[in-house]
Amino acid sequence: MVTVHHLNNSRSQRVLWLLEELGVEYQVKRYERNARTMLAPPELKAVHPLGKSPVITDGGNTVAESGAILEYLVGRYGQGRLVPAEGSPERLQYSYWLHYAEGSIMPLLVMKLVLSQVPKGTPALVRPVARGIVGGVDKMFLGPNLRTHVAFIENELGKTGWFAGREFSAADIQMSFPAEALAARGGDVPPNLAGFLQRIHARPAYQRALQKGGPYELLR
Repeated sequence: MVTVHHLNNSRSQRVLWLLEELGVEYQVKRYERNARTMLAPPELKAVHPLGKSPVITDGGNTVAESGAILEYLVGRYGQGRLVPAEGSPERLQYSYWLHYAEGSIMPLLVMKLVLSQVPKGTPALVRPVARGIVGGVDKMFLGPNLRTHVAFIENELGKTGWFAGREFSAADIQMSFPAEALAARGGDVPPNLAGFLQRIHARPAYQRALQKGGPYELLR
């Protein structure tokens, strides 16, 4: 049986959602972030050396990394579901978005989150300087890059409403986390992205996954 080593408020929520979409039997082993540092607990290192989530175990297999987990589960249990046909243009798009989510957009969003915490952790005397540095990085680098990515995503979603053709796929599950993070941290949500979020939130499997995973709130 698949075991999802589930960290609260994390990317592992996507794994629960995919399993619900596929109708695969699974169990959830829960881990809680440190309330002060918001880091994963050390117990996760017993599952994978990096001690990160998401990670799954399935028989003798241990699989980490969101994209790798989704590819593994769709390949092993999907029976052709939630993935475009091999060799099709949609399949190329599917592969692209599986990697884009964590390789291109999420590093920027994580950087924005981390930098936003810097002034809070500095002494009051130097806090204005810290705010100035963070503001400069946001103005010169993060802001322009994120606007470029949002425009790109908005344009792609405007073509079919989904990320890999006209059908919902695991690429949409993979992109759900950055899409929700953009909505939480990136300011105004453009209409195509807002519509995408409404559609995925309305899916019964998404809602069942939330029930299984527990309260879910993106770190801000």
